[in-house]
Amino acid sequence: MNEWIQDWLQEFLKNNNIENLYTPLMLVIIALVAVMAFWFCVRVVSVIVKLFTSRTATEWDDDLLNTKVLRAISQLAPALFVSYMLPDAFDHNTEVEKWLTKITDFYILWALIHLVNTFLQALFDALDKRGQYRIHTMKGVLQILKLFFIIIGVIIGISILIGRSPIAILTALGASAAVLMLVFQDTILGLVAGIQLTVNDMLKKDDWIVVPKANANGVVEEVTLTTVKVRNWDNSVTTVPPYTLIKESFQNYAPMQECQARRVSRYINIDVNSIRFLTETELNSLLELNLITKEDLNGQAPTVNLSLLSRHLERYLAQHKDVRVDEIYMVRQLQPTPQGIPLELYFFTGTIEWKSFEHLQSDIFDYIYACINRFGLAIYQAPSGNDFKQTSPHSVLQ
Repeated sequence: MNEWIQDWLQEFLKNNNIENLYTPLMLVIIALVAVMAFWFCVRVVSVIVKLFTSRTATEWDDDLLNTKVLRAISQLAPALFVSYMLPDAFDHNTEVEKWLTKITDFYILWALIHLVNTFLQALFDALDKRGQYRIHTMKGVLQILKLFFIIIGVIIGISILIGRSPIAILTALGASAAVLMLVFQDTILGLVAGIQLTVNDMLKKDDWIVVPKANANGVVEEVTLTTVKVRNWDNSVTTVPPYTLIKESFQNYAPMQECQARRVSRYINIDVNSIRFLTETELNSLLELNLITKEDLNGQAPTVNLSLLSRHLERYLAQHKDVRVDEIYMVRQLQPTPQGIPLELYFFTGTIEWKSFEHLQSDIFDYIYACINRFGLAIYQAPSGNDFKQTSPHSVLQ
């Protein structure tokens, strides 16, 4: 085909005595062939491929050979045709052929890098769509691969333009490694941190994390090479460098969501002055209200009201439909403080959704606040202004 075009063009120019227009007309013909090759790939080959992939049972070919990938492949066709036609088209004009060859090789290199990065993006989208193949911090890995191929492309592109070996360019870059490390400091730190986050399974998309020092508390939306994007519960977005998560501590609630159990560890301060032995009448009243059982008394007298309350609350937790009895649950006393004796409730709920969890937690402690008086106990509360007012000399005289 190439020889036929040259023979026809030379014969045409010779018959019309315009042989000096050979080079520009040859350039126009080559450009037209390149455009036709691109048009043929986009309008014919891509349509056939899409038709074939749409009729297969698997969806992988649809995802990996999507419109963007096929268009990137089509962009290679013009350059390949030009590269094929150039060597024989300008035998008598080596300078033109030299520069056109450089430009064509540079375009082929760009098209290849673009194709590789487009295919990597399609692969990332396909894996991200399928939960079972989702890789932790996969977007960071994708960006690393894209950056790697772009750097390789830049080095080879410079070698094409200046006519030097890529090894010589790498040697020159090695001499300026310190400057490059300074320029790409965040990228290098992000790369190392991303690898650590991935290997140690510390973080992935859709995890609920809390980073106190960055004021981040929400769901991870994106994990990239240099940032972790967190959408907070107030719908604001906080970006945290990955190496910050490695350097500082952060809390990840993903394991809680996976095991469907959320911990409650709260305490109330019991007024020490209200702890006492219960009378027989008070014990019978508690028995009638089904707040205690005869097993709670253990045939011992006298009985301390705080002990009976602890047993009652443990039984209450065991019978609650939203408390996970397969996990540890208990009611225990903590070290006494000037504010009283802390009575802690430690248990896990089967409700992990934030709003429902807070409602459940409130309902349980509302019940505790309501039944404490039944046991003759009082919750410690710091004196308020009204308390001081009621005990003032003026109020006593009144």
